[in-house]
Amino acid sequence: MKIVKQDTKEGVIEVIPETLDDLWHLSHIVEVTDNVSSKTTRRIQDNTGDKLRSDRGVKKTFYLGIDVEGINFHLFTGKLRLTGVITRGPEDLIPLGSHHTLEVKLNTPLTIKKSKLSAIIVVIEDDTATLGLMRQFGIEYYGPVKGNISGKRIVDKNRDKNIIKFYESIIESINKFDSIQNIIIAGPGFYKNDFYDYIKDKHKDLASKSIIESTGTGGRVGIHEVLKKGTVEKLTVENRVASEMMAVNNLLEEIGQNSSKVAYGLDETTSAINMGAVDKLLVLDKMVATNNLGQQMDMVENMKGEVMVISCEHDGGKQLESLGGIAAILRYSIS
Repeated sequence: MKIVKQDTKEGVIEVIPETLDDLWHLSHIVEVTDNVSSKTTRRIQDNTGDKLRSDRGVKKTFYLGIDVEGINFHLFTGKLRLTGVITRGPEDLIPLGSHHTLEVKLNTPLTIKKSKLSAIIVVIEDDTATLGLMRQFGIEYYGPVKGNISGKRIVDKNRDKNIIKFYESIIESINKFDSIQNIIIAGPGFYKNDFYDYIKDKHKDLASKSIIESTGTGGRVGIHEVLKKGTVEKLTVENRVASEMMAVNNLLEEIGQNSSKVAYGLDETTSAINMGAVDKLLVLDKMVATNNLGQQMDMVENMKGEVMVISCEHDGGKQLESLGGIAAILRYSIS
C-alpha cells in the first residue's frame, strides 16, 4: 500500500491500494463514522438526450466523500465497498445527505479521516502525566499535566487533596477528546494503579474502557514502551471481536426466546433478504468466500439494513457456523 500523505494531528491519510491484500487491510482500518473520499462512478439522470438515454441516465465519474455506515470486503470477488451518507461532491449531480456505496479500487487514491481516537495512553510518573493520543495513523502528544504532590516522607496535610486535584486534572484532559475507545494507564510506579482505583470509584465510565500497563519510565519514552508492546493493536482486535460476539449473542437470545423475527441458514435467510425483511445480516467470513454472497449483502445494504462479517476464529463465529454460517435479525416476522 502506498501512503501518499498523512496528517496525524488531523487524523487524515491518503493511500493507494495496490493489491487485494491492501483492500483487506483497509477493510480493518476504515471504521464506521470515518469519512472517506475517492473517485467514484454514478449513474446520473440526463434529460438532454433521447428518451432511452434519459431513462437509463449516464455514468459520470467524480470525487465523492461519505460518512461510513457500513464496510464490506467480499473475499470471493476481492471487492471493498464502503456505504454511507454523502458529505461531499458536485451538488448539481448528487444530493448531499443521500446514501452511496463507494467501491474502493486498486491504484485509485482513497482519503480517510478518522473522527475518533483509537486509544489514549496516559503515562504517570510521580506528579507528572503525559498523554499520547492514538489517531490510528500516528500519535499526538498532549501535556504534561502537572500535580503539586509532596513526597511521602514530607508531612503535608494537603497531600491527599493535591493527589485528587492532580487526578481530576488528568481526567479533565482525557474528557477533552470525544469517542475514546480505549484508555491505557501506564507508568513505572504505584501512581498508575492508584489513579485506576480512583477512576473505578469516581469515574466508572472511564474505568470501564481502561487497562493498566507497566513501563520502566514516564513521559514520551514511556508512551513508546507501550506502543512497542503492541497493547493498542491488541485492544483494537479485542474490541472488534467483542462487537462480533455481541451481535451473535443477540441473535442467539432471539432464537432462545423463540422469536419469529430471526432467520438462519442460507435458504431461509436469502428468502428474508429477498422480502426486504432483514434489519441486520450476520455472515461468516469463509461463507462469503465460498458462496459468493455479494449480491445478497448489497441487497441488505440497499434496503438500509446492516451487514456484519463474523470471523470464524472465535466462539461467536463457531456458533454462527452451527446455524449455517448466515443468519439475520428481521424487521418483522415473515413466518
